[in-house]
Amino acid sequence: MAAARDGRPELPVTASLQLAPMRRRDLRQVMAIERVAFPEPWSLQIFHSELALRRGRVYRVARLGRSVVGYMGLMLGEEEAHITTIAVAPEHQHRGVATTLMLEVFRQALESGARAVSLEVAVSNERAQALYRRFGFAPVGVRKRYYPVTGEDAYVMVAEGIDTDRFAERLANIEAALRSRS
Repeated sequence: MAAARDGRPELPVTASLQLAPMRRRDLRQVMAIERVAFPEPWSLQIFHSELALRRGRVYRVARLGRSVVGYMGLMLGEEEAHITTIAVAPEHQHRGVATTLMLEVFRQALESGARAVSLEVAVSNERAQALYRRFGFAPVGVRKRYYPVTGEDAYVMVAEGIDTDRFAERLANIEAALRSRS
C-alpha cells in the first residue's frame, strides 16, 4: 500500500463515502476545508448565493459518516458545464474522494446534456492538473493574474467530447480502478 507524503497509508475511503446535495447546514464544514484548500477562499456569502441559485447549479458534498470531507460545484450551461469549485480536506486526500467527486461532475454534466466541461486551475497546482488530465482535460488557455491575492495565473482546461462512447469508456475505467482500490 502506498503512503501519502506525510507517511500515512493511502487507504481508500470510497466504499464508505456518500455524496449528497450541499445544504446550508454543511457550510461550516465546507468553509473549514475551503480555508485550508485555497489561498483565496470563497466567502460564506458566495456559497449562500450559489446554493440559492437552484437552477443551473449543482453542489455536492462527500461525507464519511457525518463529516464533510470534500465538495464540488458545477455550473451548467447548454452544451458546457463549468467546475466552479472542488476541494478535499487535506487529511482525506489520496483516498479516492476527488476522483469520486469528479465522476459526479461528469454524471451531472452528462445528465444536463453538456458535451464539454471546463475549469480554471492555478498554474502551480500540478497535483490537481494531474487529476484533471486523467479525466481528459487539456489546457486551452491562460488567465493572467486570475487569482488577485497571489497574482498567479490560471490554466483554463477543458474536457471535450464527454458525450462520446470513447469518453464513457474513460469514465468506466476510472470508476473500475477506483472500485478496485476499495
